[in-house]
Amino acid sequence: MTDQMQRIALAGRPSGAPQPEHFSFETAEVPTPGPGQILVRNHYMSLDPYMRGRMDDGKSYAGPVPIGGTMEGGGVGEVIASNSEAFKPGDIAFGMFGWATHAVADAQMCRKINPDHGPITASLGVLGMPGFTGWYGLMEYGRPKAGETLVVAAATGPVGSMVGQVAKSLGLKTIGIAGGPDKCKMAVETFGFDVCLDHRAYDDAKSMRAAIKEAAGGGVDIYFENVGGKVLEAVMPLMKPHGRIPICGMISWYNDGGLGAGASSKLSAPAMWRTILVNFLSVNGFIISNHWNDFPKFLGEIGPKVASGDIKVVEDIAEGLENAPKAFMGLLEGKNVGKQIVKVI
Repeated sequence: MTDQMQRIALAGRPSGAPQPEHFSFETAEVPTPGPGQILVRNHYMSLDPYMRGRMDDGKSYAGPVPIGGTMEGGGVGEVIASNSEAFKPGDIAFGMFGWATHAVADAQMCRKINPDHGPITASLGVLGMPGFTGWYGLMEYGRPKAGETLVVAAATGPVGSMVGQVAKSLGLKTIGIAGGPDKCKMAVETFGFDVCLDHRAYDDAKSMRAAIKEAAGGGVDIYFENVGGKVLEAVMPLMKPHGRIPICGMISWYNDGGLGAGASSKLSAPAMWRTILVNFLSVNGFIISNHWNDFPKFLGEIGPKVASGDIKVVEDIAEGLENAPKAFMGLLEGKNVGKQIVKVI
């Protein structure tokens, strides 16, 4: 085992979109696990939009990555040393290992992965935090019913594709929104959406709203919010009475800093609040880390559907830890196709 590791640290806090200079590729000593800890050699790591928020130092639901600290993120890899009875060398573990080739973590905060159940990358996407986010937000806060209409943006991403596929299986009309004709084709042909609209084809929220209204055949019962911006502005006036809006993200505003602080939108607070009031809407923000008790239920329901092919999976895998910053910047611009992953080895 080598005594050297590589990591990507936060070199500076971006005021807008992250740039290469905000990341630092570094070599360090491989850490030694303490009592109850494991040492893991990362095989794959996840890239997710929430990581942009960790680059800011504003108040949020989790602390920021310190300057000089390893960028945060989930990973899956081989246990090469263990001081815990829960893991032995050779086991495959998932944990918050960060943007690094090696990491030490508390064993109780990690999850053992059985590679016989499918590709280990699934623990980063469809059977990991993103898939769980989509399933939980839809089922708990969307409260879907057959015959209703659902809209979700970033429809080919790991969250949006889970939302759409589960909703479709429950008998809902599913309208996806994605960036570009290729992604829209994938949303319909691979993930089974009834229709998918290319948000780049609309200059403003008004024109997008007309297209969503036509596709929906009227109003919207559930809007699964993970983008904000123009899509939110387009959908909000179309919400039916007693509609539901689970909120799990606002990716279009992340690069404005502070998770959207200072971002501009034509949808004013008074208009937003009035729509919520007069249509009796249920709007629920949620952070999936508060709901891990339901993760076994999610795996029990969705795991077999992934294994059978009833839930489709698309992964976008970048090669090499050194390419993680480029892949992450592309993710925030919607350049990825499917779940964004980095192959570390």
